[in-house]
Amino acid sequence: MSIITLTLNPSIDKSTQVDALVPEQKLRCSSPKFEPGGGGINVSRALKRLGAASLAMYVSGGHQGLFFDELIAKEGIDYQPFKINDSTRENMIVLETATNKQYRFGMEGPKIEESEWKALLKQLSEQKNTDFIVASGSLCPGLPSNFYAKIAKIAHDMGAKFVLDTSGVALKEAANEGVFLLKPNIGELAAMCGLEEIRTEQVQEKALEIIHKGKCEIVAVSLGAQGAIMVTKDKYVHIAAPVVKKRSTVGAGDSMVAGMVYQLSQHKSIQETIMMGVACGSAATMNYGTELCKIDDVNALYHWIHSQGIVESK
Repeated sequence: MSIITLTLNPSIDKSTQVDALVPEQKLRCSSPKFEPGGGGINVSRALKRLGAASLAMYVSGGHQGLFFDELIAKEGIDYQPFKINDSTRENMIVLETATNKQYRFGMEGPKIEESEWKALLKQLSEQKNTDFIVASGSLCPGLPSNFYAKIAKIAHDMGAKFVLDTSGVALKEAANEGVFLLKPNIGELAAMCGLEEIRTEQVQEKALEIIHKGKCEIVAVSLGAQGAIMVTKDKYVHIAAPVVKKRSTVGAGDSMVAGMVYQLSQHKSIQETIMMGVACGSAATMNYGTELCKIDDVNALYHWIHSQGIVESK
């Protein structure tokens, strides 16, 4: 199976630790750790840990972009940067050791010009023998809100399955165009349905509304500590999240997407797909900073989830 991940707003993730965050004082931090981040990039990194190959396509610009390319090369994954004029962003993750609280500072991404994003779409459409296109993360300034919808159309024309994890208008417009798998959280699902909030017991009904429009085959809804729900036109599965010691939530959603795409690429069932998604997402929270999921943790959690049985299935 050929998998392409697409990251339109990648970031150099710099993580460090400090005893306590105190205003107006010079704070001594631990040596920073630099890792390539951004939705699709994290999906590719997690897929590699699961034993699956992918091609990570992403935008890259400026000196930061060159450094980002170096970080990607060290990950040992196939990558294809698309050069832009503006600079790749940098994010900061700070762990306050006195309280074990994590602070995440996200910077605005680079501006992508119209000529650049049109060329990027063309480059994507020229990829051959692609089975899955996985897009995860926010849109950069300059990209139209229907950019993911344009990718959905390209995926359809290529005969590829489009998996999308984003939010807001971009999510809604892509869903209207047609997506194989959507992964909103429960708040994003509510927003798609024009509601302020929905309850867990309403997830199936609202997901089916999206599916019955004929624009989506699978909706996987992450519920945080409650696990996740996967809905198709004739299947509903709710998997509870295992209780783990949470150290960081960075990349948990992307790890979940990677787990699901991995199972789907192996032609696994809906139950096995969402179980692996929950295992990978939970495993990611067990590590500090931006480490994502580790295969030993994933395997242990997957077997534990399997041994507990499905919370609800119909």
